[in-house]
This record gives sequence, C-alpha cells and structure tokens, in this order.
Amino acid sequence: MAWFKRTRKGIQTNTKDKKNTPDGLWHKTPSGKIVDNDELVKNNFVSPEDNFHMRIGSSEYFKIFFDDDKYENLFDNLTASDPLKFTDTKTYPQRIKEAQKKTGLKDAIAVAYGKSKGKNLTIAAMDFTYIGGSMGSVVGEKISRAVDHSIKTKSPLLIISKSGGARMMEGAISLMQMAKTSAKLSELSNKKIPYISLCTDPTTGGTTASFAMLGDIIISEPGALIGFAGPRVVKDTTGQDLPDGFQKSEFLLEHGFIDFISHRNDLKDKINLYLDLILNKPLRKNSQEH
Repeated sequence: MAWFKRTRKGIQTNTKDKKNTPDGLWHKTPSGKIVDNDELVKNNFVSPEDNFHMRIGSSEYFKIFFDDDKYENLFDNLTASDPLKFTDTKTYPQRIKEAQKKTGLKDAIAVAYGKSKGKNLTIAAMDFTYIGGSMGSVVGEKISRAVDHSIKTKSPLLIISKSGGARMMEGAISLMQMAKTSAKLSELSNKKIPYISLCTDPTTGGTTASFAMLGDIIISEPGALIGFAGPRVVKDTTGQDLPDGFQKSEFLLEHGFIDFISHRNDLKDKINLYLDLILNKPLRKNSQEH
C-alpha cells in the first residue's frame, strides 16, 4: 500500500497511515519551543530552550526541596464540607469528588515535613489543578496546622502559593481564611520562626491579599503572574493601558513587592542559604558557592 497519494493540493499522507506522537512525549512552551518530556522532568519542568517554568504540583516541589525525596505527609485526612449548600450547574460535593478523582488530592494544598539540606522544614504547597488552587476552609485549616507544627518542631515554614484566589463555593467562609491564616502567621513571627513565601504562577486573589505577601522573605519564580485582580480586570476598572509585564514577577521585583526571583533549580540552595544566614548557622561549602 502506498504511503502517499498525489492530489491537486500536493502530496498528502493517508490518515490511517499517519504515525501519531503519543500524548505527553513532547511539550510546547508559550514561545513555541518543543521540549522532550524526559528532558523537562530532569530539569524540574523548566524548558532549557527558553527558561519557561511550567506549572507543577505539590509532589514535584516536595521532591525538589526534601533530601532524597523523603518526607512525612501531614493532615491528609481533611476534606471540604458544604456548609452553604452551594449549587450552580452541579453541587459542591460533586465538584469536590470530581477534583479528587482527577488530581488524586484531597484539596488544593498539601503539607509535608522533612529535611532540606539536613535542616527540618515544614512545607505547605498549593496545587492549581485542584479547582484552580482556590482557597477554601481546608486550605486555611491546613496552613493553620502547618504553623502549629512549625512552632512545635521549631522548623521554618515554607508556603508555596499557586492559586486563583478564594473559593466561591464557600462564600464568606472562604474569605475568612485570609484573616485566619494571617493571624496564625503572626504567632509564628512571635516565636521568631522563619516564614518563607514562594509565589509561583499564578498567585492571585485572596491568597495574594493574605499569607502570600506576609513572608519574612518573598520569593518568586521567573515569569510568574502575581497580583490581586487579573490584568484584564485592572485594565477594565481603571480604563488605562497597563505597563509591559504588569503583574509578572520581574515587574514586582522592580517595584519592591518581592525580594528576589530564583530559577526553580536553585530554589533549594537559595532558601537554605537564607535560612543559614538568619539562623546564624555556618555556611556550608555548597551554599557558599551560591
């Protein structure tokens, strides 16, 4: 059987003879670069061609920060209830079940405890794949318990934000998590235990308006969208054209809203270097190199 047939439009491949590339083998970045999946995994899902940082979840961040990928998951038994009996096209419990089945997560944040470069570290990492990383009662409760755990173990707290904001299905209850998490973080500050905020793409809404901007040091990955309302909403509200790169991490760094931007591959070294400095610990050789 011939592979090609000639038509007036030129040479074409029969549909049944085409060799399709399996899903997930290649990725295309926004700049149009095609990257092999295995290469992305080895580079922590950062495109080596254009330095584009793809969105990753809590398990990938835990693998980056914890030594030998060893850590203890905390508070995994918490799931959201439906106090408002929210319904639009489907009920809130239905949305929760679908999100849990799709992602394998109980909610939009995971908390873990382990060692990072030999130091105890508590990490709360958000997952955008779970209902857009929206902040509901479970997110607020897990962050609160993570603070209590940090105080109990005297371990620094790292919160990795990746969120579209408050979860509308929980209404005012979701908004109250802003006050709840802010109050708990003040307890951590009173105990003089470091809190590091890592803002990733995207960090928006009530997350930005609360715990994401309360870190002793605020870090971001390159090109991350960080703000309260999105650029389109801001433009429609103000009626003005926005500057180039508005609400990107580089713009926020230039205007003093964050402390520094770090490549994902350098995050573990740079955060541990910061902890060594503020905890007055001797710098390790590999930290001095950074």
